[in-house]
Amino acid sequence: MDQAVQDFIDGNRIALVGMSRSGKKFGNMASKELKERGYQVCPVHPEVEQIDGERCYASLASIEGGVDGVLVIVPPERSAQVLKDAADAGIRNVWLQQGAESPEILALGEELDLNLVSKKCILMYAPPVGSFHGIHRFFVKLFGKL
Repeated sequence: MDQAVQDFIDGNRIALVGMSRSGKKFGNMASKELKERGYQVCPVHPEVEQIDGERCYASLASIEGGVDGVLVIVPPERSAQVLKDAADAGIRNVWLQQGAESPEILALGEELDLNLVSKKCILMYAPPVGSFHGIHRFFVKLFGKL
């Protein structure tokens, strides 16, 4: 496992940018799953105060007590601002869920000196890894990809 992945999953308090008000997107499922794995998830949504009964923060900077990392589950055209906000808030560990990255976003992360994880699913690495995520992780180890 590379150091960026290890640094991210070693944190306990994660901001999640990309939950949907409908409750039917990957961000909502990831939030629930991460909480079940023992992580404290702080949803960030600039337009609503609650999603799935959880308090939402308007921005990364508004999270009291800070976070250990940011999980980004928004399209690349919105990811750039999230990376800038993370850097401004002093958050170095950023996980770009598949679909949130682009070559420009990766270059921006490097420019901002962020500890980036990309092209990986958080649920395949955040412990404890079980069920089909464990199988997916095995195939990635074996073949380098799914």
